[in-house]
Order: sequence, then structure tokens, then C-alpha cells
Amino acid sequence: MPTYRGLLRPAAVTLSAALLMLSACAKSEDSGSDTAAAPPSAAAQVAQSADPGAATCTLDQYGATKVDLKTAKVGFSQSEKEANPFRIAETQSIKDEAAKLGIANLTTTNANSQFNKQISDVEQMIDSGVQLLIIAPLNSDGWDSVFAKASAKKIPIVTIDRKINATACKDYLTFIGSDFAEQGKRAADEMAKAMGNKGKVAILLGAPGNNVTTLRTSGFKDEIQKVAPDIKIVFEQTGNFAREDGQKVTEQLLQSNPDINGIYGENDEMALGAITALKGAGKKAGDVKVVSIDGTKGAVQAIVDGWASAVIESNPRFGPLSFSTAEKFFGGAPVGQDIIIEDRQYDESNAKSDISSAY
Repeated sequence: MPTYRGLLRPAAVTLSAALLMLSACAKSEDSGSDTAAAPPSAAAQVAQSADPGAATCTLDQYGATKVDLKTAKVGFSQSEKEANPFRIAETQSIKDEAAKLGIANLTTTNANSQFNKQISDVEQMIDSGVQLLIIAPLNSDGWDSVFAKASAKKIPIVTIDRKINATACKDYLTFIGSDFAEQGKRAADEMAKAMGNKGKVAILLGAPGNNVTTLRTSGFKDEIQKVAPDIKIVFEQTGNFAREDGQKVTEQLLQSNPDINGIYGENDEMALGAITALKGAGKKAGDVKVVSIDGTKGAVQAIVDGWASAVIESNPRFGPLSFSTAEKFFGGAPVGQDIIIEDRQYDESNAKSDISSAY
């Protein structure tokens, strides 16, 4: 599989076109200091051109009322604590774009990985009179009470980064995010290359109950079986998308499978926890090949330092695309029911030169 140095690799699904720019400032979890914003071209989310006949949704179809975003009451629900760089960058992107557009009435909440709290947060925002909801859902199921409340008031819901199992243009307006199965496939290709198409690999699974984990797992497994059948998956356990859990699971892994050759982390935080465990076990950089998904600065730096082989990006800068989609919708134009973004990737050929693109 070719390496896309400094470029974006297309996702498998192609939908609503837009090129949106954003300079974001994310706070490093390790240092606690502000890191320099990436150049706009590096930070931009890119949505692909829609296939002919791709499903869309309009204001009339949804039954919503036209509003001016500048004076509208907007709610954003974050799913997880903002210790994870992905969540830091995502929330900041929403806030920055709202400020840029002059949206004065933005309410943000954080569920801190508690699904019942996220449901309560969103229902309270609906009761308070929000006219647009942007939700980063913790789980893909269990949103019926929210949909009932929002539907009664015809409040459009834009879901980002994880998909809800419901009906677009009815229960929610649109989903904006990555092709997660494609991310898993790309990670498998990089793992196969790093391991020379043979050996034993472990999977650090993401949190259960959402389509990101399901699709990043199936994409990886299907592609490994296809391109490198001599690589055997010998261990799978959830690390809940958390660094601490990734470290603990990898410590258990090294006890039961000391001869492991590769670790696939379904996000960077788990992979960085795994690297800490590898170091603690006396492993040297490169002894165990590590491939992960997200594109955080810490993970890209791990490539530079020799501890990781590749990182597939999952771009968290949803602010511009979320609000431009809402503006189109309220303006009467059709918007895609699924808006899939392109994601770049990093390996030893571009990690050092392109680390400023990471978050």
C-alpha cells in the first residue's frame, strides 16, 4: 500500500463536498501547556464529493424552521472527558468556529464518559430551547428519548465522530465523520508492512457500544486476513479508548503473550499506554510494532522516536464543517445525510516533517 506523504488519502465512501479551514489550539495532556496551532491547510477537514443519488435532507423534509445561527441557541454535547487530545481539539474546534461566526449563544456540556449523563445533558438543552444540537455521542444506541423530545420541537441534530443507530433526516439531520472501517483497513495494511506479513498481533479494542470500535475492528481483521493471512490475531481486549487502560491491558498481554510482534491500538491513547507498558517490560523501540488511529502529537512523536510504525488520522476539527452544514440546511439547501471526511496518515517517511499537522 502506498504511503501518502503529506497528503490526504480518500475514504471509501464519498459524500458532501467542502473544504474547510481551521487553525486550532489544543492543550497537551502531558505538559498542560498550549501547543501551537497547526497551519490551516494541515488542520482542515475535507469532505468528499457526493456520489450521484446520495441521500440528502432539506429543511422542508425535516420539518424544521429557518433560524439565523448568529442569534440561535446552539447546544454541543461532548461525550468524554477532555484529557484525551481528540476531545480537546474537537470541543475547541466547535467553540472557535462558533466565535468566528458570531454565534453568541452556545451551550457546551461534557458527559465525562457517562451515557446517562449525556442523555440528561442533551434533554436539558432541548428543554432550555436550543434550536440546533451538535452531538458527539458516547454510544450508538439508547437515544430514543432524545429523538422524541427533539422531534417534537423539530430541532435538527448533527452527530459527529460517532454514528447513532437511527434514521437520518428523521431522528437526526446528518452524521459527519470518518470511514471507520477504512481506517481499520489502512491500519492493517501498515501493520502487515511493519511485521513483514507474519507474526502475532494483539488488538486493543475501543470502548464497547459504538460503531467506531465495531468498524475499526472488522476493517482491521478483514484486511489482515486478506493481505497477510500469516499474521495471527492472538489477543483482543478493550482498553476503553483510555491511556491507563491501554497500559494495563498491554501489561496483561505481555504476561500471556511475551512473544507478541504487533499491537493495534484503536486509538492513540491506548497505543501510548501500550508503549509505556512495553518500555516497562524492557522492550526496545521497534521490538513490537505499534499501529494506531487518531493523529495526536504524542503518537506521531512515537513514530519519530521509533516506538510506533504508523498512525492513521481521525480528524477531530469538526467546527467548520458542522456549522457550514447547518448554515446550508437553514438556508434551504440539501445537505448530505452522511458526510464522510478524508483522513491523512503518518509513518516514518513523514512523521517528523508533518508533526505540526497533528493535534
